[in-house]
Amino acid sequence: MTKHIRAPEGAPQVPDNVELIPGAPDSPVILHVPHSARHIPPAVRAGILLGDDAVERELDHITDAHTALIAATAASRSARRPWQFVNRLSRLVVDPERFPDDREEMLTVGMGAVYTQTTQRTALRPSDFDPAPLLDRYFHPYARAMADLVAARLAATGRAVIIDVHSYPAERLPYELHGDGPRPPICLGTDDFHTPPELTALAGKIFAEFGVVGINSPFMGTYVPLDRYGTDPRVAALMVEIRRDTYMTEPGGPAGPGQVRLAAALAELIARLP
Repeated sequence: MTKHIRAPEGAPQVPDNVELIPGAPDSPVILHVPHSARHIPPAVRAGILLGDDAVERELDHITDAHTALIAATAASRSARRPWQFVNRLSRLVVDPERFPDDREEMLTVGMGAVYTQTTQRTALRPSDFDPAPLLDRYFHPYARAMADLVAARLAATGRAVIIDVHSYPAERLPYELHGDGPRPPICLGTDDFHTPPELTALAGKIFAEFGVVGINSPFMGTYVPLDRYGTDPRVAALMVEIRRDTYMTEPGGPAGPGQVRLAAALAELIARLP
């Protein structure tokens, strides 16, 4: 698990399941890394039905491995360092990018804000599991901290640019609702309100060195705090989904040379943001 870095004076305070790495005071960019960690607190692990080996296999499939490293390397290469907001816990604890209510379509496969099924569509938690304690302990504080960081960037710079850093497997997993479409090396997730066309075009041009750049396939959308979603045009957002075989050994293996190239491309995107 990564070392927790306290926010400096004047920056938003964060809960213990978040690592906030400060960027330049005049940077509007937030690199959001929600799915890179594997850590599950023992009390949460006790509520999971799988044995230890099965949990490790599930983590191999569900974790966006090394994406925190890609984001950190990109930040270190940036003249004006972006802010990094990193989930310190596995998404098997809570998934901070899901809706916490029945608006979430992934509930149909047991993968709402708190997962009840695995990537293989088998039981992860008991059918009568109550997600409320996990939402209160981890999900809602995470969401508030991200909203506070966006508000702080708006106050400091007049805008915020959220870049979601994700990865996905080369082969479709059973839980995927939209996995029958193309699986390009890079997929850009966009939002009609929060993703300016010029941001999509710029990212597409930069990441084209890895091959075809897809839009919203196999994963779509991007993360914006709910208090800004669909209402504040000063908040721009883009999801960068990286097919894992471009930078690592699947599933759950080490990073390879592609990680360095991807970090360089992400740093270039940060530098050239309009």
